[in-house]
Amino acid sequence: MPEQQDSPTPPEQRPLPAHRRAHQTAHDLERYADLFAQRTRVMRSSAMRDLMAITARPEVISLAGGQADTSTFPPETFAAQMTRIAQESSAEALQYGPTEGFAAMKEAIRGVMAVEGMAPDPEDVIVTTGGQQAIDLITKTLVDPGDPVICEAPTYPGAVPVFSSYQAETHQIEIDNDGMKVDQLEALLDRLADDGRRPKFIYSVPTFQNPAGVSLSVERRHRLVELARQREVLVVEDNPYGLLRYEGEPQPALYLLDGGDYVIYIGTLSKILSPGIRLGWAVAPPPVMEKMALGKQATDLCTSTLAQYFALEYFAEDRWRAYVDDLCEIYRSRRDAMLEALERHFPAQATWTRPQGGMFVWATLPSYIDTSDLLAKALRENVAFVPGAAAYADGQRGTSSMRLNFSGFDEGQIREGIRRIGKVVSEQVALYQTITGEHQLPARSAEREEPPQERGHVVPLRRRREES
Repeated sequence: MPEQQDSPTPPEQRPLPAHRRAHQTAHDLERYADLFAQRTRVMRSSAMRDLMAITARPEVISLAGGQADTSTFPPETFAAQMTRIAQESSAEALQYGPTEGFAAMKEAIRGVMAVEGMAPDPEDVIVTTGGQQAIDLITKTLVDPGDPVICEAPTYPGAVPVFSSYQAETHQIEIDNDGMKVDQLEALLDRLADDGRRPKFIYSVPTFQNPAGVSLSVERRHRLVELARQREVLVVEDNPYGLLRYEGEPQPALYLLDGGDYVIYIGTLSKILSPGIRLGWAVAPPPVMEKMALGKQATDLCTSTLAQYFALEYFAEDRWRAYVDDLCEIYRSRRDAMLEALERHFPAQATWTRPQGGMFVWATLPSYIDTSDLLAKALRENVAFVPGAAAYADGQRGTSSMRLNFSGFDEGQIREGIRRIGKVVSEQVALYQTITGEHQLPARSAEREEPPQERGHVVPLRRRREES
């Protein structure tokens, strides 16, 4: 028999030529322009998400992400856990679950928080689709357009689009090596109070801050909690990295100091297990939790049941702390490799933080280098980072800074990635020197304690060794 031929595709089902698709897109934008909500005018994209398609290419060394190295998770353990779920709980794992999360999952979360001394009431816990959803739910619950929200400068780049989407009026407080400058926070609270305004919350990543890697000092932690109580202002403590400590003594969580009256706590399994399972949580006072649960029902009904069952299998084996300890050893070595490479390949005028834990180094280049422009040049060298402006609500500060991640690649790739960035930085320095004739730029003083305030930089903790 002759080979059967495929039926021709009807003309109305054939894809449009590229030039017609472009014309249709422009027409659609005009057609729908009056239908968009006002909030879409202030929505901002996530700097990390924008880079995902490019950095997924195998030839690109992406120091832009904040992901755990999931290759460290034993595949045989993953296979065994999923097999047990399939054999013993497949019907339940494929079904809907409660909006607030399974009771067993909440108990596992309490076990994670207990390592840092916290013991929340399970009724105050909601399981979320990653820590990112927790930020979104809190903001959705508390913020009306124009409401003040306070965060650090710089702040977690993923929080900036959330605050923008809900049309918050975002105020940012400078940080130094001891974290948020609480005296400046107090002054801002006074100014807002004089205008008859109270911020809906203060958002902070107090431990191994994203993006700067610094931690809020114990003294400032106590003062922040005192201010929250005195002013009756909520504090949102985002703590993804607290268990990823490589040196130094642990510091008390804000939630522990406060007891849960004015501090809303956010945690995630993305950094100590897997970002792909999308499991996080929030702990909030009952009135706030009730509203957050309603917001979550409207968003996704419930967090993935299958993901929760997988996490419960992981915790049931009672080896999770050993796994986190292994991660700390791996990441410590990678951090050290990045710091060494920065000394070798970045110019003497550059500064960077030296984090005691977490996943990030915040590097600041000479002020005439714009890291958003620099990123385009770096991508041509198959290396990526997050430009500093993404960590500021106004997008105007941090333009000479960058966030560098050291958890996602091994030491050799990190060194090569920093070498590639250093190469394009050196080209920019050479171009500037050629244009201006300034061939001997002074290095920043190692003793300098405060960064230039107008740029919102972090204290320079370390710089390149002087050539002997």
